[in-house]
Amino acid sequence: MKKVKLVDNPSPNFDERGRDVDMIILHYTGMISAKEALGRLCDPVAKVSCHYLVDEDGTIFALVPEGKRAYHAGVGAWKGESDLNARSIGVEIANPGHEWGYRKFPARQIEMTIALVRDIRSRRAVPLNRILGHSDVAPQRKEDPGELFPWGKFAAEGQAIGRYNGDEDPSVSYEVALSMLRAIGYDAPDKAHAAALVAFQRRFCPKALAQGFSPLTKAALKWAAQAMA
Repeated sequence: MKKVKLVDNPSPNFDERGRDVDMIILHYTGMISAKEALGRLCDPVAKVSCHYLVDEDGTIFALVPEGKRAYHAGVGAWKGESDLNARSIGVEIANPGHEWGYRKFPARQIEMTIALVRDIRSRRAVPLNRILGHSDVAPQRKEDPGELFPWGKFAAEGQAIGRYNGDEDPSVSYEVALSMLRAIGYDAPDKAHAAALVAFQRRFCPKALAQGFSPLTKAALKWAAQAMA
């Protein structure tokens, strides 16, 4: 089990939580370098921040104390709940993202992110079904940490719900599939559910990315509705 060592890099962008932590939200930085991301996350003018940032070499920077509310999730919702910053710990993972050359996450970076999540959960009551990606809680705005993020490795270490690896299921109706998407936690309004469905596919079945309610997506929804309950 890896020991988590932190490099202090305080950000002024935080305030009081007002409630207990029960969620971890994983992001990619979406910037050219970790140095650039750290600069923005610590800029009082930008008014954005996170609790931790994991560089590609595995270095973990501590920006905001866990007991404070960082500004990382923005406008979003999960299971109908908003103000997710108040209830979550935000972990930024250095990666250029879809805009700047999205690429696989280095093994050392993922190894240390898993160790960090495990360490957080040793102190905080965060269930596996509340370890989420930014796009899960803000599908209309965000794509991170994206389809290349290795959720399966987190699941293998007992630190997340993994991905669906089963067969297709064309028997699930459109109405039932949409209801399961919402039951899992996604904000999927009537006639405006497409972004939530893509976010689900990025998270649980990237092989079906942007394929709508395909038979594979339906099977994954059925599985995830149980796994995330």
